[in-house]
Amino acid sequence: MKSIFLDCNDQLSPVWTRVIRPDDPKIDVNMTPFSREELTLMLAGYDIALDDHSYMPTEQVARCKQLKHIVFLGTGAASYMNVEELKATASRSTHQGLWRHRGGRTFDRADVCLRPRRRAHGREVRGGIWTPQEGVQLFGKTLGVIGLGGIGREVARLAKGIGMEVIAFNRTRRDGDGVTLVDIDTLLARADAVSMNLTLGDETRGFLSAQRIARMKPGVIFINTARGALVDEAALIAALKSGHIRHAGLDVFHTEPLKGDHALAALPNVTLTSHAAFRTLEASMTLLRRAIDIVRTIIR
Repeated sequence: MKSIFLDCNDQLSPVWTRVIRPDDPKIDVNMTPFSREELTLMLAGYDIALDDHSYMPTEQVARCKQLKHIVFLGTGAASYMNVEELKATASRSTHQGLWRHRGGRTFDRADVCLRPRRRAHGREVRGGIWTPQEGVQLFGKTLGVIGLGGIGREVARLAKGIGMEVIAFNRTRRDGDGVTLVDIDTLLARADAVSMNLTLGDETRGFLSAQRIARMKPGVIFINTARGALVDEAALIAALKSGHIRHAGLDVFHTEPLKGDHALAALPNVTLTSHAAFRTLEASMTLLRRAIDIVRTIIR
């Protein structure tokens, strides 16, 4: 079976070199950027594709008759492909079935700083502007975690470690692991900071609607390292402009990469990162090694 790492880049290439082993199955590595229209050409002749964060439109993947497996690096594949559509398409095509595998979960994104003004303050000092900025004391404040999966639980652990009270909402009943579980309206009304950690799917798309944003505590800090489409973007921008949301730390967006002229890029009370909150050397090594091991298992 032929395999390709579809979208390796300058950042991941040296990590790949560190984790690949002599006895690993052969995996071609593509370092050349490509457009969505070129996806079918890139996948031609391959049975397995490792996908870091490339979009996989159903109609294009369906034309790749040899492709049987997609190994997605990390979580949140639903943001880049319609998994159910791909399965349905595969069942009608000539190959035996298209399967999507998750390369693994990393928790580094949980360590997102809840004091997002610090980065802007640093830029001011470097620019010769000496204006002391008031921060936010997190000790004693309440953090609301939306989605108490693996990453959400790690966020809760870190927050409790710095003296925050943690409450959480989860869509399904589960053990709170020492965290108080509340309904979503209670969380939004009580939390001084909100961390979005849901997975994206048909049931969660637009979960933080305009109505729910309006129920958030005035002056709240909002952190989203999950998926942009979980939030009503227009309502988020309006709340940031009005000050109802004091500050937002955003690592994910409805459309990526975020364009420089986007409304969010112009707001001074938003900290932006390029979908990289999980990117550490250790996390990347874990993701790539797990992906290679999945390919090894598939071939066996």
